[in-house]
Amino acid sequence: MKTKKASQPVIVCKDIVAGYGKEIVLHDVNLEIRQGEYLPFIGPNGAGKTTLLRIILGLLRPRSGQVITPFRDKPPGYVPQMMNIDPLYPVTLFQIVSMGLYPKLRWWQRMSKEDRELVYNTLDEFNLLQHASKRYAELSGGMKQKAIIARAFITGADVFVMDEPTSELDEKSEKEVLTHLLRLSRDRGKTVLFAIHGLEHIAATAESVCAVNHGCVTLMPKSEFMARREPSFGSQKQ
Repeated sequence: MKTKKASQPVIVCKDIVAGYGKEIVLHDVNLEIRQGEYLPFIGPNGAGKTTLLRIILGLLRPRSGQVITPFRDKPPGYVPQMMNIDPLYPVTLFQIVSMGLYPKLRWWQRMSKEDRELVYNTLDEFNLLQHASKRYAELSGGMKQKAIIARAFITGADVFVMDEPTSELDEKSEKEVLTHLLRLSRDRGKTVLFAIHGLEHIAATAESVCAVNHGCVTLMPKSEFMARREPSFGSQKQ
């Protein structure tokens, strides 16, 4: 493993207030996320984890405050909580993952030999290679989720933002995906942000967590979070 060096903040939230309609979901959020951070966003159901990730991505405008990100120059790799693809659309697993290369290829370019090798290597990393030619509709829920995550990885983004990326995975696949996320951070210097409920696997990997509860957001060491967390944290699916 490479030793992490101190780095400048890559994402900064200043005095963020956000909500929907008359409801305030987040208030007075001040957060600095450094390059190469492996950071789970943890909190009870409805705490505002998804709202905060949407604010960071620029998908939701805050009521007030400022968000600073590098996404204008280099977009993030994004995995939404749920992604629906028409089951009647005859797209294969290989093609789903290949879509991550489209911003680089543009609409008029075909994939090169190197591009195809990159897709196959990515599928292999996620133990999906043997299913490359299967139609997306034929895949299990867990394999579909892994395919969407693999599509984000192949973009070459420096920051990955994932909303409940392991919600449809069994325990083995969840551990595999979280280990891959950790390697992206530690070995490649990627910034990895993800909302999650289960604490079992992240307890063994994360050094810090972003705790979201009752509209408040606090970045803290994992050990501190585990010592003072409320019983509702991590107990429900969002």
